[in-house]
Amino acid sequence: MAIRAPYRSLRGVSAAVALLAIGAAGCSDVSDAVDSAKDGAKKVARQRSVFTLHVGDCYNPNTKGEGEEILVEIVPCDEAHTGQVVADFQITEVTKYPGETEVSAIADKRCPVEANKYAPDTWALPKEVSLFYYTPTAQSWQTGDRAVSCTYTKESGKFTGSLAGKSLKPEQKTYLNGSNAVYDALWANQPEKETVEDDLPGYKAQAKAVAAALEKHLGGLDGIEGAEVGKLREQLKKAAAQWKKAANAADADTFYIAYDPAFTGIDPNKTVAARKELGLATTVPADEAEVWAG
Repeated sequence: MAIRAPYRSLRGVSAAVALLAIGAAGCSDVSDAVDSAKDGAKKVARQRSVFTLHVGDCYNPNTKGEGEEILVEIVPCDEAHTGQVVADFQITEVTKYPGETEVSAIADKRCPVEANKYAPDTWALPKEVSLFYYTPTAQSWQTGDRAVSCTYTKESGKFTGSLAGKSLKPEQKTYLNGSNAVYDALWANQPEKETVEDDLPGYKAQAKAVAAALEKHLGGLDGIEGAEVGKLREQLKKAAAQWKKAANAADADTFYIAYDPAFTGIDPNKTVAARKELGLATTVPADEAEVWAG
């Protein structure tokens, strides 16, 4: 799953909201002006502080892209909207404000895990919906703000309906929990250095985390029947063995030899048949397809 740059919330700071005023207009324009003013008033009435966001809230931000956000427009989920809050948590890892980079790192690590609890099948999300988050700023931290709100947000345009996961069968839950954990382990442990030579210990740690997640995933798959699930299980066993080899590599060359089949072994495209057999979404998200396409 791809983690996008966050919105920043300036919590604890009030802001004035200006109502749209009806200017001088010709008679033929009065109706349009009145309608516009009504829409503006409706939007203002729906404004809520980012402090009060709750899981499940559908909303439209008042800013575009990255930046500080104070108020958002809360709307019914059956109306077109830009984002939905799918998880929230308190930062407890530190007591002093650690800086924007560290706060973002915490959100990067925890938001995917928490969001998966609300919408476990990320393949079923609308197109171009990505994970964003609201985080404390240095200023809001001083007021006691520790909250992170994780949202699925459409970067352009809007979508309709709630992203809450539909009722899932036990085998679907088991599969998704295991599969999500594998990819979470991959991306949450991605080293900052671009090459293995520059950070072999970091890449080995990532491989170890993925191998461990695969072992748990395989344990869950053992209890699921189906020909395609069986094929996927055998494929992932081979991938897990390669991730273990990468985790124990003595040097960069040995790591690379194991990493190539390990990485291709968890290619999401290779899970489509099993997902279809389980009745899950089968369209690989564009960002994941791009990564494994090379």
